Amino acid sequence: MGGSDNLKTSIGHNWQKGPINSPTVLNSSLNVAQFWDGRAKDLKAQAGGPIANPGEMAFTHELAVSLLQSIPGYAAEFKQVFGSDKIDVDRITQAIAAFEETLVTPNSRFDKWLKGDKKALNKTELEGYALFKDSGCVACRNGAAVGGNSFQKMGVVGPYKASSPAEGRSAVTGKDADRFNFKVPTLRNVELTYPYFHDGAADTLSEAVETMGRVQLGKKFTPEENARIVAFLKTLTGDQPSFKMLLLPPSADNTPRPTPFDK
Repeated sequence: MGGSDNLKTSIGHNWQKGPINSPTVLNSSLNVAQFWDGRAKDLKAQAGGPIANPGEMAFTHELAVSLLQSIPGYAAEFKQVFGSDKIDVDRITQAIAAFEETLVTPNSRFDKWLKGDKKALNKTELEGYALFKDSGCVACRNGAAVGGNSFQKMGVVGPYKASSPAEGRSAVTGKDADRFNFKVPTLRNVELTYPYFHDGAADTLSEAVETMGRVQLGKKFTPEENARIVAFLKTLTGDQPSFKMLLLPPSADNTPRPTPFDK
């Protein structure tokens, strides 16, 4: 699912629905900041939030620490990595961030084309890329992650009526000028990470392209133009991280229990 949950808003403790769409974790190390409003400066700062959020994991940091301290395997691994078996929130979030930094998705067909494989993209996809550039999409969707490196207002040219009450960057800066400014999400693997936008309002790429053209660019794409841009966007899907198993605590006979794990 491209490191997302494919839900309009994520489900947390006691089946609570979150107020905003959950961004993909893949390539998140390339973001200028974390969360839609950028309130966490990096992955380490972000990792501590969901643990204690009553609408997400509904833990406390103290409970998380005591739980990990009770598992000998974790104590041994913390000692191996950090030089002592001390477990605290600082080390926990550092470890989570280090793991998340590995979740990159190279070798998309677009990457291969950029590296010189002229057969990696077909005619329709190349036409879509040209439209993507000529229409001005690259003003915000640029860099290694094709996005993720700036904050922009949702509804630059035309009004956008969001289904989410989130106010965006202004919640962090306190500036009214930053209302409805959100971190521009990465377009890598975008065909997999529906629904789209901070409120999850667009179910398909075609719908997302139509909306972005209208409210951000003041442009109405024809169905053919829309299809070409969508075709290009699908070339941004790269190699997905794959984990063969997740080792849970030992079973009754003290042998590891592998569990399918693909996210």
